[in-house]
Amino acid sequence: MVGMITAIIFIPLLGALAVWVWPQRNCRVIALIFNAISAACAMGLWREFDATGTGMQFVERHAWIPAINAEYLVGVDGLSLLLVLLTSLIVPFAFVAGPTPGGRGFDATMLVMQSALYGTFTAQNFVLWFLFYEMSLIPAFLLIKIWGGENRDRAATKFFLYTFLGSVAMLLSFLGIYFAKGTFDFSALASLGKNGLLTGKLAWFAFAGIFIGLAVKVPLFPFHTWLPDAYQTAPTGVSMILTGVLSKMGVYGFVRLLLPLFPNEIKIIGPWLLVLAVCSIVFAPLAAWAQRDLKRMVAYLSINHLGYCMLALFAVAASPTVTANIDTHAALSGVFMQIFNHGITAAALFYFVGLLEQRRGVRGIRDFGGLMQRTPLLCGWMSVAIFSSLGLPGLNGFIGEFLIFKGAFAITALFTSIAVIGLLVTAIVFVRTMQSLFSGPLAEGCSAFPDLLRREKLVLVPVTLLMFAIGIAPQFMFNIFNMTVVHMTRLFG
Repeated sequence: MVGMITAIIFIPLLGALAVWVWPQRNCRVIALIFNAISAACAMGLWREFDATGTGMQFVERHAWIPAINAEYLVGVDGLSLLLVLLTSLIVPFAFVAGPTPGGRGFDATMLVMQSALYGTFTAQNFVLWFLFYEMSLIPAFLLIKIWGGENRDRAATKFFLYTFLGSVAMLLSFLGIYFAKGTFDFSALASLGKNGLLTGKLAWFAFAGIFIGLAVKVPLFPFHTWLPDAYQTAPTGVSMILTGVLSKMGVYGFVRLLLPLFPNEIKIIGPWLLVLAVCSIVFAPLAAWAQRDLKRMVAYLSINHLGYCMLALFAVAASPTVTANIDTHAALSGVFMQIFNHGITAAALFYFVGLLEQRRGVRGIRDFGGLMQRTPLLCGWMSVAIFSSLGLPGLNGFIGEFLIFKGAFAITALFTSIAVIGLLVTAIVFVRTMQSLFSGPLAEGCSAFPDLLRREKLVLVPVTLLMFAIGIAPQFMFNIFNMTVVHMTRLFG
């Protein structure tokens, strides 16, 4: 399996090149072929992955820039593999979500972003990781600015400024760490972090820079204001990748970088971090309640669901006392499940909003009504995605949220109890949406709506079956990351 990770990273880049040189009419087919090859490699990685191992596997290490100890160093553990599999699932899902808005240019840019995502989730040296991390920014910016909808220039510029400035802060922090410790290697820095990576003001400056860079990417309140505009303006497939995979880069960075490197600083300001997580959980659905644009509403609810991940991570890392292993294990397992499940569910919700927009030409909540009379299949399948997002037992969303609240409540009952308000408001928002869209008299302009087409069913059936499979028998998912969680539990213990 030597070289498998490198193959996964570079296959989409080869696909982008092939799309450029192939005839325009076949570019989408070529892109999907390279998606399938990447997915096959990811499945091969999963097949050969040792679920009982705790360290990095399939490690590839090559000299790159010896002068600064920068190596080409890639590998996967349970968390990395989970996100590689998520990327392999969401990107082709986004490709088939709708018509190609920009032909070969659009498809090639999407493939470049896919390569950057694979690299971000597998790189184990900061210089390499930061290269892939920034590499994802450029195609995302172009996809919004060139192929976005109304106000795309403003949304793309806002997205670029937020993420770029956050990245600059993170880069400066890591330069400070390198000058103090002489290494960019994640595992070496994590070992040093146990006893305090840095001291004095330098530690706090480094912590703040990395925190801001990652908080923008999640995004965490109050660094979230770029997200609704970007998600609303982006084409449907791009919104699916932004919420399904790109936002996970921030959560991944918190797990891989901030928590292991700065455990002492996190414990000191832990209550404030928990306040930010709770604000993301509570305020985001309140903002969603006020929206009339379906895409913008789903965007705000995405902030809410990622806030659950941050609640559990901060609760575990910031606990002033030694937490019981069972509670830490539950909270971290919930975070990993939520990362994967939110990617599937949120992408599906954006897909359904895209289907409604294709049929009606608009996507305001008040532009629809009585759809159950005309499109019962579309309403039924969309209801499954909504119930998954609500965490209904039997669907994938329930597992992660239950474990997060179970673990976090045992560690910090006060903040977790307040966060439950977010669950209630989210439920109200979704129920109101279902009532407005599906019930009542058939809205004017919806009388000629077609129900789900055959190609749309072929897209939705596998994704929905996966939601049920994870909700009913999630053990195959736990097997991927269980030993990684055990290792992290010992670290925090």
